Amino acid sequence: MNSTENCSHASLRDHAAQACGLLKTLANEDRLLLLCALAETRKNVGELEQLTGVAQPSLSQQLGVLRNEGLVETSKEGRYVYYRIKDARAEYLMRALWELFCAPDAPSSGGAPD
Repeated sequence: MNSTENCSHASLRDHAAQACGLLKTLANEDRLLLLCALAETRKNVGELEQLTGVAQPSLSQQLGVLRNEGLVETSKEGRYVYYRIKDARAEYLMRALWELFCAPDAPSSGGAPD
């Protein structure tokens, strides 16, 4: 049985809309860099700026978008605010993207993974 047989058209459309929303948020180079940097572990703003090269005020703006979209969350320790990926779907996608584009054995451009 096909998994789509259990879903109504409205449900499929809703899931497609959710996927489009997530992909639209990821379709920004700075946000993608930030999520990639957060895929391993939480980081503070200074660490994110150093790792990604995204400078203020763009860094704060893009972190705000990610926070508003529910993809990252913050925790404060002392004078530092740490960011981490909150959305499990975003974390899963970031790991897949890392495998496809960043891993040492990632397929070359234009080729599909084995």
